[in-house]
Amino acid sequence: MSHNSLACVFVTVAVYFHPTTDAVADDWPQWRGPTRDGVWKETGLLKEFSTEPKVKWRAEIGSGYSGPTVSDGRVYVMDRMTEPEQIERVLCFAADTGAEVWKHQYPCEYRIGYTAGPRASVTVADGRAYSYGAMGQLICFDSSTGQVMWEKDLNKAYSIQVQDRVANRMPIWGMSCSPLIYDGKVILQVGAVDAGVIAFDAKTGDEVWKATDDRGQYSSPVLTKQGDQDVLVCWTGDSVCGLSPHDGKVFWSIEWTPRNMPIGCASPVIEDNHVFCTSFYDGSMMIRLNPTKPTVEKVWHKIGDNERQTQALHSIISTPIWIDDHIYGVDSHGELRCLEAESGDRVWEDLTAVPKARWSTIHFVKNGDRTWMFNERGELIIATLSPAGFKVISRVKIIEPTTTQLNQRNGVCWSHPAFAQKCVFARNDKELVCVDLSE
Repeated sequence: MSHNSLACVFVTVAVYFHPTTDAVADDWPQWRGPTRDGVWKETGLLKEFSTEPKVKWRAEIGSGYSGPTVSDGRVYVMDRMTEPEQIERVLCFAADTGAEVWKHQYPCEYRIGYTAGPRASVTVADGRAYSYGAMGQLICFDSSTGQVMWEKDLNKAYSIQVQDRVANRMPIWGMSCSPLIYDGKVILQVGAVDAGVIAFDAKTGDEVWKATDDRGQYSSPVLTKQGDQDVLVCWTGDSVCGLSPHDGKVFWSIEWTPRNMPIGCASPVIEDNHVFCTSFYDGSMMIRLNPTKPTVEKVWHKIGDNERQTQALHSIISTPIWIDDHIYGVDSHGELRCLEAESGDRVWEDLTAVPKARWSTIHFVKNGDRTWMFNERGELIIATLSPAGFKVISRVKIIEPTTTQLNQRNGVCWSHPAFAQKCVFARNDKELVCVDLSE
């Protein structure tokens, strides 16, 4: 399971111009977009859907939770096949036609729960694509040709999954962190002993630094700035911590030991010098960042009695969205909620965005004053979110749920879509679809 206010200098983003207008068309080269914060800045988009979505193409793929990414006219995604042997695949398609550009596969026996396929999104930067498989296979490709530049079996190299159940550090659902590229380094949450977070040289794969002894979980790190210092914010299986992306030095750490197990999937949400995290069993925590130096203080932590009697927000898969002074997210059983950011108090709850069910999911993307929401039923919703409520402008189904990711409620669509080139790229366990969203 898969699953942030950043400066654009942290990532490489390809920019294109529409042939007849000056509207900018963005790429989506990593987890949750160009700056890892679920913000989509393209203009010239449709205002509402017609009866049917404008499907540009469909491409057959296997199962997996890995959300697609888009860079330089290509779409990247990972999947899994089980016959005649268990393999993971990294796939690359042409963004305009869906034609296969290249693919790479390798044997990969799963010894984890929820075996639908890889979790992490492929990250693309500086002409390279970086994939991270569910059992810890990290691979660097030439993004154009698919040539393997280097690869590392992190499970083997760092003894993540071992026979001794006490010493085993592999999250029960596998490795899910989407690689983050910073200043020539690939940074991952790994969760190994004395190597909770590791940075590798982006060109060679050599270890640059490692930090913390925290257990791993499923959240992907994000970057922010405190004073003149870049800070890597990681939500691990034991804490929310701020590290130097240069050398792994721990600037600050707030302990957050889960009462059941490490289960955090959502990315930390950073806004207005605050960090917000939310967990299915352990509720929500708000942390205040010192704007002048890398120190923090905990503002509030709210947790309900259990997964049904919740406080604030007990989210599982989806990363919430922060708009002005309020936070919007999906609670443990599909309840869309609005929280007052300052206090964590609930302003309203809505049950129309996605059917109520355990782990029910919506992925949120901000575009101007609108929010685009992709729910687990395969529906794309254009809406506004405010303290006054959830207002649907338009909604349409763009892809069918499938059952490999979850063999309940006639299947789900749990993978985060990509929004790029005025299109949405979404996947289930059988296909990758590109839908035109231009006006």
